[in-house]
Amino acid sequence: MPQHHSRRALAAAICLAPLPLLAQNTVPELDTVVVTASRGPQILRETVGDITVVGREELQRAGADSLSTILSRQPGVQISDNGGRQTPTGVMLRGANANHTLLLIDGMRVNSSVQGGANWSALDPSTIDRIEILRGAASSLYGSDAIGGIINIITRKGETDRPLTAWADLGIGSHETVRAATGFSGARDGWEYSLAASGADSGGHSASSQAVAFGNYHSDDDGYQQHTLTGSLGYRWAPDQHLGFTFYNSYINGEYDAGEWTHPAYALTRQQSYSLTSTNAITNSWKSILRFGLSKESYEDRVWDTRFSSLQRVYSWQNDFQLAPEQKLSAYVERIEERPLHSAGLEVNRRDTNAAGVVYTGRFDRHSVQASLRNDNITGYGNETTGGLGYDFALNDAWTVGVGANTGFHAPTFSDLYYPGSENPDLKPEKSRNVEARLHYSRNGLSLGATLYQNRIRDLLNWDNASFRMENVSRATIRGATLSAEYAWERTTLRASADLMRPRDDDTGERLLRRARQAYMVALDHQYSDALRVGAEYQFTGKRDDTAVDPDTFTSYRTTLGGYGLLNLTASYALTSNASVQLRWNNVFDKNYANAYGYRTAGSNVFVNLSLRM
Repeated sequence: MPQHHSRRALAAAICLAPLPLLAQNTVPELDTVVVTASRGPQILRETVGDITVVGREELQRAGADSLSTILSRQPGVQISDNGGRQTPTGVMLRGANANHTLLLIDGMRVNSSVQGGANWSALDPSTIDRIEILRGAASSLYGSDAIGGIINIITRKGETDRPLTAWADLGIGSHETVRAATGFSGARDGWEYSLAASGADSGGHSASSQAVAFGNYHSDDDGYQQHTLTGSLGYRWAPDQHLGFTFYNSYINGEYDAGEWTHPAYALTRQQSYSLTSTNAITNSWKSILRFGLSKESYEDRVWDTRFSSLQRVYSWQNDFQLAPEQKLSAYVERIEERPLHSAGLEVNRRDTNAAGVVYTGRFDRHSVQASLRNDNITGYGNETTGGLGYDFALNDAWTVGVGANTGFHAPTFSDLYYPGSENPDLKPEKSRNVEARLHYSRNGLSLGATLYQNRIRDLLNWDNASFRMENVSRATIRGATLSAEYAWERTTLRASADLMRPRDDDTGERLLRRARQAYMVALDHQYSDALRVGAEYQFTGKRDDTAVDPDTFTSYRTTLGGYGLLNLTASYALTSNASVQLRWNNVFDKNYANAYGYRTAGSNVFVNLSLRM
């Protein structure tokens, strides 16, 4: 058997085989609270749906990895990038397009109104507390863009009744990379506060290969400089009476390749998010959440003199009614104001959305239900109504089965509609219908999960070479299964996942671009002593289709990106109770692979971090 087939079979066998019960000790589960699945706080194990939390500990072990790279190690997530963390990046949930992933920062939507996706490159994991990933269409909760799912970034904040604590990280690594971050937080006499800052500088690696389109190859290394500032301030003057302000401001200056005669080439990307929230208990069973949020993103290419930005203002009023001890109804109204700008000029530069929705969650003995309904009235489109319904049944204390159905939509961007020379104001929103079935087991430190899903998307936007503009010309069906397992015994934890997917264009029968049909992940973590902890990860991604451009005729054609397997190693050592050192070695065997045709990845790289906590 060829070697690459052996590795693939081995990864599949490890991911799919039941984990042996090597020990019967019970590992207590902490009640992780999430907010994304129902627009309000819920204990993770009581949520209805396919949701994962990436915690602070896992983010700490990531070293200098980009946020998209960290997400790619989670089930149901695949990524693409143009040659490095500083370049345009897409994050795809369950095989949907990158602009079908809605990104939130502390619940505030930040997807670009101009290009549709999110500025993943501008986001620094070192200032993030946790990440919540909700898979499956969820427009009935948050509106446009959530066809594949939602990723909600929760920044570090102060906690109730906690003295001042401070932290700092300083690290160095391959490609002349230096990263530093520091922050503090605390709470006293009703006040809570936090502030964190980070900076990074890297020489980088060459972003492109000679196969890149339109002669954009350049052999130099492409580095970046990144800065982030985030913080929060809140005051609780009585029980269940709270006023809070959060902000996030991140910037990256990233180099890329644009040919031999345009050197150096670089672009500036900034992502900002601000929110002011008043949470007030009106009665014992009625809580009001009044919120104003503002997000702004901007991109400036210094080679091609391309500049665009989008400003979004969000006003929302949500009312949570506790109908019974295990039943809650949330009703809300929301207004979204989009104000984009583009250096090329846009015929229309404003769009408003007025939305209203309800979310019901209930638990009845072994039965759990969640239902959601939302209507978005969008300038130029009228009404888009979406809904979701999920049901879980606990067979016993260990096994749970569930089903769900949800609809989603994605409104065309301002570039799709009004970019000069390719305007098409008659475009319709893309729409989807998602159904899924789930099975979960948890007992004695062993957790197993399986999810089957199908997402049908219609009126997909594609570039039409005849009309030279975007058209609603495609349909797609994405069918897949996600399997996951985790087992903890004594000082060892083993995690594994497998994604099997068929992302197909219904009109052509071809696979959707840059999506692998198979992806596997295995991670082993062991605490050798009170001070030393070591880990290993193996990640396999199958082959994908992409497009290339013929250098002579400048016509595009389909090509194949080869599958790849990566081995990563991690270690941490506690020097004192307040100081530790972390080591991360990615791509140990220096595998040559690409996330997009014509672009390079970093190869084997090492990062060492000194962490201080007070």
